[in-house]
Amino acid sequence: MRRAALALFGLVALAVGTAAAHPQAWRWDIPAGMAAPEVPADNPMSAAKVELGRRLFYDADLSIDGTMSCASCHEQKRAFADGNRTRPGVHGDPGRRNVPGLANVAYLSPLTWADPRLSTLEAQSAVPVFGDNPVEMGMKGQEAELVRRLSKDKCYRRMFRAAFPKERGKIEPATVAKALGAFQRTLLSYASPYDRDTLSAEARRGKALFARHCATCHSGANFSDGRFHAIESEVAPSDPGLAETSGRAEDRGKFRTPGLRNAGLTAPYLHDGSAATLGEAIRRHAFAVPAVNQLTAEQSADLVALLEALTDRTFASDPRFAYPERFCGKPS
Repeated sequence: MRRAALALFGLVALAVGTAAAHPQAWRWDIPAGMAAPEVPADNPMSAAKVELGRRLFYDADLSIDGTMSCASCHEQKRAFADGNRTRPGVHGDPGRRNVPGLANVAYLSPLTWADPRLSTLEAQSAVPVFGDNPVEMGMKGQEAELVRRLSKDKCYRRMFRAAFPKERGKIEPATVAKALGAFQRTLLSYASPYDRDTLSAEARRGKALFARHCATCHSGANFSDGRFHAIESEVAPSDPGLAETSGRAEDRGKFRTPGLRNAGLTAPYLHDGSAATLGEAIRRHAFAVPAVNQLTAEQSADLVALLEALTDRTFASDPRFAYPERFCGKPS
């Protein structure tokens, strides 16, 4: 599918975030000095909305045949990635692109491999649920059915009222998208060895190599410049990348720079999942980064060690992001 609160540790402090667009009282667990994620003015954060979004994220009723939820493709143990090259939809349609992890997705925009128009989590949620290129959850044209399914659940009616008091608890695709967006904004991950500055000697050497050869594109706290690049000379005819939406020949083969948080958990790699290991993913950058051809085996291992050190194990097991065992005070 195209498409975290963190454990306490030494250098991380609790910050109270306020999005520039809308004042709010939501408390963000983020490193000291880091700006809070931006939040749409029409979708302020609340505990009720986040809890509703969490339940929806794990609910297979969001798919046409009740077999696929958001979590079917975004597994917490894989840092909310999938583990397969691509994931087929409910009707068996083959997936087109690798499922990205969701760590710190609140800070990432655009949100998909090759469509710069999808810049908010609310807008992006419609792609897997209602999209048809390819069909994933298969709900295109079934908006009324989705509303019917959720509305017949007494607990959902209660949760929507608590999450959307101004909308009087209205259950509709727009409020579903807002709840999903709110939950995903809480998927924050900043407790890796890299963040705690507990790197091994190999990872420290890899960090120096990374700064020289990789950090131009994999920049910032989440290791992505948010731009589109072609890293290989060959372009698969079935997936032209950014050119599909831009219509520009020079955009063929360009895909958004992925973030590298929890890279040790999100294999396979690249837009099509064709790199099975981190080492292979590094080698596949040789066209865009010729220096890759000059790396020794030890240097490649050092880069892999750094990428592994970006893994936040607490994120992959935090119960606040797991399947909710109780709904409205009752076992699920």
